[in-house]
Order: sequence, then C-alpha cells, then structure tokens
Amino acid sequence: MSPTPTGRLLGDDLVLTRTFRAPMADVWASLTDPARTARWFGPWQGDAAPGRTIKVQMAHEEGQPWMEFTIDACEPPRRLAVSAVDEHGSWHLDMVLVESAGVTELRFTQHLTDTEGVGDVGPGWEYYLDALVASRDGQPMPNFDDYYPAMKEHFEALR
Repeated sequence: MSPTPTGRLLGDDLVLTRTFRAPMADVWASLTDPARTARWFGPWQGDAAPGRTIKVQMAHEEGQPWMEFTIDACEPPRRLAVSAVDEHGSWHLDMVLVESAGVTELRFTQHLTDTEGVGDVGPGWEYYLDALVASRDGQPMPNFDDYYPAMKEHFEALR
C-alpha cells in the first residue's frame, strides 16, 4: 500500500499533522529524547535549551551527516521550534502538540522562505513523520522510495 500525502500549504508554511493515541508527554518524549528520536529521525547531542545549538545525526540521509540545529523555542510538553541552515537552504521547523481525551495531535510546520522546492521537501517530511508513527507503534520503518518521487506532484500542485 502506498502512503497518502497529507501535507498542505498555508501561505508559505508547509503543514503536516499526525495523531497518536497517547498522552502529550509521551509524544513529546518521542520528539525530544535522543534515544527515541534515534528510532525515527536520528540521535542528537548537546545542551538542549532555547538559544543553544545541538547536533543531530540525519540517520536516514545518505552518509548519515551531522547537522547543527538551533533551539528557537522549547515549551515542554507543547511546543518545540528549531532552525538550521545547510547547503539546501534554511530550515525553520515548529512542532506543536495538543491533547484531548488521551489523543495527541502533532502539527508539524516548516516555515518556508518560498514554495519553490516544496515538491522535494514535502515527501521527506511525510516519510519522517510516518517513521515517527512506525517507531511508536513498533512497525517496520517506511521505505523512502514510496514517498519520493511519488508524492512530488501532490506537493507541487499545492503551489
């Protein structure tokens, strides 16, 4: 079964959501605990506090490079915002959690400077967020080839 793209554009913001039958604190740990982020995104190291920089290993990228992220906001267990700059551009990411009746929604937003590359970026975030779901549910990790280039057209059509 092929994954279905869920991302949408709100202005220059790429927004994706995932829902978990779990308390907000547990989902927060999946986003912030280095042992748990290693399961779906990559491990990180450093002194994680607003204004500080951490190093994240991009475990599912070619060569598993380390990338520096600045913590722009950290409001446990509701909001984490980080930013980075690399050869592909600027990354401004905002993760917000909302819980209701034991169900937690993650709203993942990448604040884009423009929507030109959204066809390349969107499928990657769909992959990573589905990897988060799989890691929490004890399921096999998704295959990136099911996301890109298959979802590229969906994201380009949002422009």
